[in-house]
Amino acid sequence: MNALVIFLVGAAIIVVGYLTYGRWLAKQWGIDPSRPTPAHELEDGVDFVPSKPYVVLGHHFSSIAGAGPINGPIQASVFGWVPVLLWILIGGIFFGAVHDFGSLFASLRHKGRSLAAVIDENIDHSAKRLFCIFAYLTLILVVAAFASIVANTFAVGLANQTEASALANRQTAMISILFIAIAIFWGLVTKGRQISDATNIISAIVMIIIVVSLGYNIPVISLDYTTWMLILGVYVLVASVAPVWILLQPRDYLSSYLL
Repeated sequence: MNALVIFLVGAAIIVVGYLTYGRWLAKQWGIDPSRPTPAHELEDGVDFVPSKPYVVLGHHFSSIAGAGPINGPIQASVFGWVPVLLWILIGGIFFGAVHDFGSLFASLRHKGRSLAAVIDENIDHSAKRLFCIFAYLTLILVVAAFASIVANTFAVGLANQTEASALANRQTAMISILFIAIAIFWGLVTKGRQISDATNIISAIVMIIIVVSLGYNIPVISLDYTTWMLILGVYVLVASVAPVWILLQPRDYLSSYLL
């Protein structure tokens, strides 16, 4: 079967699922678009920051779909493309999307608090403790795995690494570093400013093109695996405590155009 046909059929199924099942869930849960969100009610310039809908969409899309290009091919190589495609369509609509939608909605209705706080309020403290242990152990596994993958993607001097592979790694690393820098710049420039949607989107795409071009043609960063692991550890720590508007949200919004 032609890959384009599979893509179009899959996209159509997801759109239908969004318009039918997604709309039904929204109705069942009583979602009210006119109701103020915690970002407006509790605005503090750190964790609660009102944002344009497409920025929030890009933020969550990148956070959720970021692992797809890595995990998808691995799963397909093990199980075949048909089971993976079915899991994306069936699992995405009836499991993954509902999970993420429900988690966000629950947080929204509890003043933007974490799921641990929601569980503590609606079940009990023991359930919260169990959830925190599970989340902590899962995050250790995920962060360690992705840090290793990224470090291998950026590093030079790896065993059996060819010159072409080393160059590709340096280019990828340079693009990524520039991308983080431009995301911080984007967050600082756009915070509190009224920028038209068209200007916002066009300038974001232009900056991404510039970053990719510069990183590809000027790959000056050349570090080994261990150094990258240390840098990534520091980055994860800083990103986890920095105000959401200065790094995480602009980074994810910009990367949504790449995904």
